[in-house]
Amino acid sequence: MKIDRRNDLNLRLLEVFEAVMRCGTTISAAEDLGVSQPAVSNAVKSLEKQLGLTLFERVSRVLRPTEDAHLLLTEVEPLFALLRNIEHDIRDLRATKAGRLRIATTPPLGHAALPTILRDFIADRPGVTVRYDVRRLDTVLQSVEAGMVDVGFVLGLTALNGYEIIPLYRGEMVCVMPADHPLGRLDVVTPQDLATCSFIGLETNLGPIVRAAFDQAGASFRQKIVVRYCHTACVLANAGLGVSVVDPFTAAFSHGMNIIFRPFEPAVPITASAVIRKDGELSKVSAAFIEEARAQLSR
Repeated sequence: MKIDRRNDLNLRLLEVFEAVMRCGTTISAAEDLGVSQPAVSNAVKSLEKQLGLTLFERVSRVLRPTEDAHLLLTEVEPLFALLRNIEHDIRDLRATKAGRLRIATTPPLGHAALPTILRDFIADRPGVTVRYDVRRLDTVLQSVEAGMVDVGFVLGLTALNGYEIIPLYRGEMVCVMPADHPLGRLDVVTPQDLATCSFIGLETNLGPIVRAAFDQAGASFRQKIVVRYCHTACVLANAGLGVSVVDPFTAAFSHGMNIIFRPFEPAVPITASAVIRKDGELSKVSAAFIEEARAQLSR
């Protein structure tokens, strides 16, 4: 069935009508719309003809709204208020000040650096909604692959098939110990220094990285306690249960604990990265947050 649209309302004509009612004169309406005054007058006449209504009485070259005009205005005002809101939302989208941001992160970043970065990011972006999930590494990767999140944040990954790894920060892991531990007298801690200590090892992907440093130094690697997360290692060190080698983010945000940190050699490089799907399309908000994270982590 063919629809006859010859009598459909013209949104542009309604826009001109609303401007005349709001501004009071065709001259002011023309200035507001950025068109000529004759164009406004012609648009008003066209709308009256299309509607079959007299919207304005012309008295001494002055337009006076009729009752029909006031009734029509009550109908179109909500429409243009909605359009203005849509225009505002579109501007926010272009400026990355609106949208949805879904993040999955491993605990070292999720419980340390990222919360303050996120706070600063959304401070002037009230239109951005956030889903923030702290998970183990394999779950973060699965969430990225399945499209359940826009971006993942991880430590210790530099390449992985099917993913794009975006390096954000490169640092070195540090040795953590109780504040009164004898090793606290050293400026730098080595694997040999840890040979007789109760060592708290990591079972995540960071564990093999630390073990490689022991192998490089020719030192024996014996774990008294094994934990999943660096924060747990810090908690146990705080309880006097041993020493560990943890990422610098966890170290920097371990406030209120009776622990100290020392450089560890041979150096154990650690990379903080954003992870996205290789074939995925990154939203403007997600891309902007990744850049914000890169800027703050590199300070």
